[in-house]
Amino acid sequence: MGLRQDDGFSGRADDVYAILVHGYRDLDEAESAALTQRLVLILAHEVGDPEVIREAVALARRTVRADAATDPGLAST
Repeated sequence: MGLRQDDGFSGRADDVYAILVHGYRDLDEAESAALTQRLVLILAHEVGDPEVIREAVALARRTVRADAATDPGLAST
């Protein structure tokens, strides 16, 4: 299997984005990090396929590094 290429949100990506933003509302930095850690584990459990999770982690790492390379504000000092 691999990462989905279709619209996994059935045309409701804006709704999913709003749910995620709402989940982080009023959290401080530590609480936000804790929510992210828990959410990642819960969603990884739902995915259940180690190869899909490995592919998703690799994609996320590549995009984080690419963002940092193109945005001086994200580059480490």
